Amino acid sequence: MTVDDVLGGDLAVTHLLETGHRKIAFVGGPMAIGQVTDRIAGAEQAIARAGTGELTVLETTALNVAEGRRAGERLAGLPAARRPTAAFCANDLLALGLLQRMVTLGLRVPDDLAIVGYDDIEFAKAAAVPLTSVSQPRQLLGATAAELLLAESGEGPGHRHRQVVFDPELIVRASTRLRQAGPGAPAS
Repeated sequence: MTVDDVLGGDLAVTHLLETGHRKIAFVGGPMAIGQVTDRIAGAEQAIARAGTGELTVLETTALNVAEGRRAGERLAGLPAARRPTAAFCANDLLALGLLQRMVTLGLRVPDDLAIVGYDDIEFAKAAAVPLTSVSQPRQLLGATAAELLLAESGEGPGHRHRQVVFDPELIVRASTRLRQAGPGAPAS
């Protein structure tokens, strides 16, 4: 049982492209984690399909708030002309750390940097700037896991395993919004 993380990455970056961003950072790592590589594959897929956009990868050593803050330092340190206007983070903890660092550096979210997280944890909607996030169907995952376990225990040795893949959903909040027309942004 799994969630389609490639689709989740695609949803996040498609949203950023649709809101006018062309320079997008992917923040996440380590790349040895399957969900991270699937989410970046989805991000790359969205850019390829759109035929426009540029993805800058900022690999992290972990998926936590501290690494999100460090990624924020790295992003803010880029020359303004090269700096992404949006970031898709491999999870919400990274996104919340990135958001914190942007605020402490005096950068505005979403005006200077739009941010999308992944997992839609409880703190995502409670952040100072509520975080747009890719949501996984947690209750459906739990119910299906219980159903599969009961089926396996009831069917005995003749049981055949099933692979169930769920689609994630993009929850749009204040950390992203439509960019004004200007350099790198499409005119409305």
